[in-house]
Amino acid sequence: MAIKTSGLHHVTAIGENPQHNADFYRRTLGLRLVKTTVNFDLPSVYHLYYGDTAGQPGSLLTFFPWESIEDGRTGSGQATTTAFSVPPNSIGWWKQHLDAAGVETTRVTNRDAEDVLGFRDPDGLELALVAHPQGDPRDPWDTPSVPAEHAVRGLHSVTMTVARETDTADLLVDGLGLEFRHQDGDRLRFAAGDGGPGALVDVRVDPTAPEGFVAGGTVHHVAWRAPDAATQQLWREELVERGLEVTEIRDRQYFTSIYFREPGGVLLELATDGPGFDIDEPLLELGRDLKLPPWLEPTREDVENALPPLEIPE
Repeated sequence: MAIKTSGLHHVTAIGENPQHNADFYRRTLGLRLVKTTVNFDLPSVYHLYYGDTAGQPGSLLTFFPWESIEDGRTGSGQATTTAFSVPPNSIGWWKQHLDAAGVETTRVTNRDAEDVLGFRDPDGLELALVAHPQGDPRDPWDTPSVPAEHAVRGLHSVTMTVARETDTADLLVDGLGLEFRHQDGDRLRFAAGDGGPGALVDVRVDPTAPEGFVAGGTVHHVAWRAPDAATQQLWREELVERGLEVTEIRDRQYFTSIYFREPGGVLLELATDGPGFDIDEPLLELGRDLKLPPWLEPTREDVENALPPLEIPE
């Protein structure tokens, strides 16, 4: 495998009420809403992107908030935990902050020399905050509710739960170019590039886990970085040669994407780093207005009328 990803691009999950979703991720977690748009395949549903100041790849958690959707079930064939990176001395602050917001948290544990604090969002999505001892140099989004000294730096890692180890591990190493780092019980860690926050995936092997059901409160897919469109095309050809069913390249306006399932059932994406979120609005105004791709713009009035209300204060 000649092509290697440099790390996570984004994680996309399914929520329910868009206002509750935006309030939690903007105010409680202190992320920036960098794009308010719609699911291009189902324009009656929002697609909300949260990340750092500019929405850099590796900082992004995105949502399809789908009103009245049934609850999902975490299990095998899914990304079951999404972890964010925070500064080394901030876990105590975050525990107090989440407690004050009425968010139930786990006790702080230490794994792989990292402090980990687990919790769930309002729809039950499994999340964690992880403090890497060497820190994370990425610039955070600074808000009144979460000051920069404690703020989320970006994604830290995802945990994928699968029934069997071998085929998934082979795909991560030979298909995505990750490196196996170590095993801790039923958990195997893989890293992209030099590893570290934003470039990690943990594979939890549990043959007894129920099959996951993707709906409210679960992850829809995990996206990995591809540097550009030319590399993405070559990568697609290599994955097809491996016998995987890979979608055509899809235009997501802010990047292009291909999708496929790894052998354990988890839906993966390869997304290009560019062109980025400032192609249709200034950096300082990201996320404030509903943005539509050119092919949906002629139907803007119908799209807006089909969407539930969503208030995004400055």
